[in-house]
Amino acid sequence: MVEERLVKSRQRVADHGEVFTPRWLVDDMLDLVKGETERIDSRFLEPACGSGNFLVPILERKLAAVQARHGRSDFEKRHYALFALMCVYGIELLADNAAECRENLAGTFARYLKVDASSEWSRAAAAVLAANIVQGDALKMTDASGEPITFPEWGYLGRGKYQRRDFHYANLTQRASFQGTLFDAFEEHEVFTPVRTYPVMTVAELDRPLVEPVETARPLVEPVETEDAQ
Repeated sequence: MVEERLVKSRQRVADHGEVFTPRWLVDDMLDLVKGETERIDSRFLEPACGSGNFLVPILERKLAAVQARHGRSDFEKRHYALFALMCVYGIELLADNAAECRENLAGTFARYLKVDASSEWSRAAAAVLAANIVQGDALKMTDASGEPITFPEWGYLGRGKYQRRDFHYANLTQRASFQGTLFDAFEEHEVFTPVRTYPVMTVAELDRPLVEPVETARPLVEPVETEDAQ
């Protein structure tokens, strides 16, 4: 059995208070919200995600739900697996940890779908993780360049189509204090409107340079299937 590494160096502990959570404790904590971890469309944000100690187990649980609900259809399994990845978010102060977190999540996703790095699914996953895992300061709500942290809200519309809307993290946290969770049922009249809305995309289009976004804010089209209906 490989021993878990909970500390990278004493200096990093002294400088950043960096200590990683052991897997057994992660699993115990996630069991407290077991139902949410097994919902494909339930969104999780880890504001100090490290190398993915929490996010990887969350993704593993989501992918197990994908297999149970959509495993008989290769088309649906792949698209919902990507949607599960889209619902995992992280902020990490240190660049090497952020890169390792993206790599660990991408590896978990690729192993589930049994695809290699050259696959369009792996390329799409890399594009999603580049947006969802942000190097920045969660307390200051700014990224590594000092700009406001922005997160995409991804939606799976069915038939291989995804939609993306971007929101400032600061606004999302304000809204969560009113409504309960991030990205929770936005209404047209809400003050917390997206900063960008993009055209509907397929898997093949996710890793391409983004076209000019549609700036007019509009509600996200409802997914063809919700977890409550399953």
